[in-house]
Amino acid sequence: MDEIYQNEQAKLQETLSFIQQQLKELQLIPRYQGSDLVEQLLDDQRRQTVNRLQLSEKSPYFGRLDFEEDGKRLTPLYLGKAGVEDPDNHQPIIIDWRAPVASMFYSFTGQGDRAGYVSPDGEVEGTVHLKRNLAVEEQTLKRVVDSYVRGGENLQVTDEFLLYRLGENKDHRLRDIVSTIQVEQDKIIRSERNQSLIIQGVPGSGKTTVALHRLAYLLYQYQNQVRADRIMIFAPNKMFLDYISNVLPELGIGGVKQTTFIEWVLERLPEPITLRNQTDREECWFETGQSTDLEREQQEVLARFKGSFIFLEYLQQQLAKLEKDFVPQGGFAIWDEKKLTSEEIAHWFHVEYRHEPLRKRQERIFARMKRWIEMEHRDIRNRDPRNELKKKAMEKFRQYKNLWDRRKVTQVYVDLAKQSDVVQPFTIKQKKVLFDPEDLAPLLYIYNFLYGIETEYRFDHVVIDEAQDFSPFQVFVLKEHVRGNSFTILGDLLQNIYAYKGIYDWNEFVHLFPEEQVSYFQLDRSYRSTVEIIQFANQVIHSYQGELTPATPVFRSGEPVQVEQVRDQNRTLTVASWIQKQSTQGMKSIAIVTRTEKAASTLSVDLFANGIEHHLITPDRSQYAGGISVAPIYLVKGMEFDAVILVDVDNEQYPDDALTAKLLYVGCTRALHSLVVLTSDNPSPLLPEAVPVS
Repeated sequence: MDEIYQNEQAKLQETLSFIQQQLKELQLIPRYQGSDLVEQLLDDQRRQTVNRLQLSEKSPYFGRLDFEEDGKRLTPLYLGKAGVEDPDNHQPIIIDWRAPVASMFYSFTGQGDRAGYVSPDGEVEGTVHLKRNLAVEEQTLKRVVDSYVRGGENLQVTDEFLLYRLGENKDHRLRDIVSTIQVEQDKIIRSERNQSLIIQGVPGSGKTTVALHRLAYLLYQYQNQVRADRIMIFAPNKMFLDYISNVLPELGIGGVKQTTFIEWVLERLPEPITLRNQTDREECWFETGQSTDLEREQQEVLARFKGSFIFLEYLQQQLAKLEKDFVPQGGFAIWDEKKLTSEEIAHWFHVEYRHEPLRKRQERIFARMKRWIEMEHRDIRNRDPRNELKKKAMEKFRQYKNLWDRRKVTQVYVDLAKQSDVVQPFTIKQKKVLFDPEDLAPLLYIYNFLYGIETEYRFDHVVIDEAQDFSPFQVFVLKEHVRGNSFTILGDLLQNIYAYKGIYDWNEFVHLFPEEQVSYFQLDRSYRSTVEIIQFANQVIHSYQGELTPATPVFRSGEPVQVEQVRDQNRTLTVASWIQKQSTQGMKSIAIVTRTEKAASTLSVDLFANGIEHHLITPDRSQYAGGISVAPIYLVKGMEFDAVILVDVDNEQYPDDALTAKLLYVGCTRALHSLVVLTSDNPSPLLPEAVPVS
């Protein structure tokens, strides 16, 4: 192995020298400032090459595949985040992980020595002689793992390199996984562009990271059809966006838009929308003692109805009636019985301009009527030297325009919603209607119906993360904005803690797309947590998992989950002591998770008083800074930490019901290496009985 390591070390130095020399030469060439299109193109290509070289400079590659294509000689292929070639002969030095030939590195499992891939020229087949994982960090070769050697004894060591990567402690950002993409993940990443992918993934299955790598793949594979600035990522909140913000830059991708659905709709709608305070609402839903079961049920029924396909169909019917009766009856007359009949105007509206949205048709008709008045007036100018007739005609025209529907989008929605049997009267505060987030999809749908969709709001691809918290109406209205039904929709139904606005079954989304354009994937392997943590979490959710498959841990064993009974007066000292212990053990990200926001705030004050520096995560926080965090349990979904301690897991805070079980499941599955559960002498019935309480 020493010889193998030395050979790879020499190869690394050779590659680094090449990259550094190329960078030096290219950076000496000044940027082209002229107007010659050919020179501009060449300059852009040089900049792109510089970007690829800079991306490769610290860690040029992560794998090696020795492949002998049938009828050709054996070629060692080194795979990295970016492709690098020799400018003199255009031979590849490093293969981009997204290239067709690189797919073999991920799909080859060592079951036989044959492999192949689909190139632009057709299928290519051959023999694999070696598959080698290489860990290169800061230009230093850290590890070499052979997962397949032809003719050798190939023990199942594929996971050795994966476990090495998984065992690393995390900082405050999600990272790329190009060196450890698994077979089932690679199938998703390399799926065709015009497909709507729906991914059910257990906690830690890498679904978010896979979706981001899919974006990088689409931008590489479909360079003429997919642009970064026409891709949108929808995430649950700003802090989550901050948490995932490093992945695409690590892959050399910039310019992808990222937002929340609420922010995006508020930007799209031209009139100001006032939303009800969501903190109070989440307290009502999540926090014990804040509302009755009946109040929660009423909240869920109304919110789910507004997000349902039934409400969408209701609005479609009402808007069809609005369109049918949009042209006022009676026509429009000026002088000498000069008249446009309502039939003529209706023909313009329903036939000539039928391909345009309603308000644009309205504008076209008003402009056409104004021109008609001008043309008719030319014929009578001699007997109307002071334009009196024209002035009267224009006044009639102003009056006629007022007969048309001129309501704002919000008023149209409120009027139509009131006519339904389910939607309750909207709250009015300071003469403003207060809306909820689930009103935004219907509002945007009505806006699109009336005004159309501007070019800058049409996308080549859309990612929806934590999609179990989206409604069918939200996905439908996004579908109007996406070319070719190109979606990556991902989530976990066992984490649908916002059940009042989300879904219970992925079929609610599947039915929105043509059957031949939708693909469903299930990711059951958890790469995040240790075996002990996953088994504990699976027991927590067992009674409520239904037909969903529980998480299968990658065999990475760790310390047992600790369940400790603690008196209230000792809680802060226990937590502080645990934090200090985790910090000394090298844990970079630590989370103290409470049941409520109020409890998190109180504990935060106590920890500061005990000298523990940390960050308090609140609903309006937009950045995740890593280190030590205190947060209510419903705000940590989608994140991961080296060590997690769950506080006050007793019968009062965590009773035996579906929502609470899902919340506790979310909390448990945030931990990578260490999980501690603090309870009282009356522990939550959701805690596994087999786990000893100390």
